[in-house]
Formats: sequence, C-alpha cells, structure tokens
Amino acid sequence: MKTCKSSDGKSDGQEWIYTDIVKDHFLNPRNFLMGDESKFKADAVGLVGNPICGDQMKMFIKVKDDKIIDIAWKTYGCASAIASTSALSELAKGKTLDEALNITAKDIDNYLGNLPKHKFHCSILGHDALRDAIEKYRSGK
Repeated sequence: MKTCKSSDGKSDGQEWIYTDIVKDHFLNPRNFLMGDESKFKADAVGLVGNPICGDQMKMFIKVKDDKIIDIAWKTYGCASAIASTSALSELAKGKTLDEALNITAKDIDNYLGNLPKHKFHCSILGHDALRDAIEKYRSGK
C-alpha cells in the first residue's frame, strides 16, 4: 500500500489500497472501446452486471480459427472493475477460446498483484463477461 500525499508532500493519512499495476490499468486501460460500439465489428458480445455494487462489464471479441484475435470492452464501475477488465483483455488476446475460458478470476487478481479482498468480485465479473461472449459466439447468438 502507498500513503497518499498532498501537493506539499505531506501525508494526508489516507492510503492507496491498490498496487501500481492496478493503478496503471485503471489510468491507462488496454483494449478499452471508446465511442461507438458498432465501429468494433465483434463476432460476439458478453454482458454481465452486479446489482449490488452497480458494476457492469461488456466484452467484445473477434475470433478467427478458434482464437481471440481482437478484444475490446466497456466497464461501468470502480477502479478495480476497470483494471480487472483491462487486465483480462490482455490475458485473453491471442488465446484460443478454451484457453481464454480457463483464465480464472484468481489469474486476473494475481496479474494485478492482488486486489483488496472486498474488490475481488470485480475480477469475477470480467471473467463472467468473457465467458458470456464466448458462449454466445459458440451458440451463434
């Protein structure tokens, strides 16, 4: 954990509870779909949400020869939700559909250097959004 500092360099007593890699993925998300969704010609789209915390994740995949050749996403949620979806998109890109399905919420959490325990559910949501997209792709929906 890092202690937050004010502009004069003094500690304000608050702690940043995220790792540097979570911060990086939150501030510089990878594969984020900005703007019009129709411009990303996805083969399938997965959507999940958590009514308790309000997070929602949408995962767009392009598939060729059973591999995810491109991936994009949109997330409405906190820093953990955004970082988790960004990390997942990096982990899944270039993988076969089965390999991508085997990426677990714990894999995402490990990649990010561990989310706070009360934010672990964000990595589960990303995993579920990708699973939904793959299942829709396979079923032709």
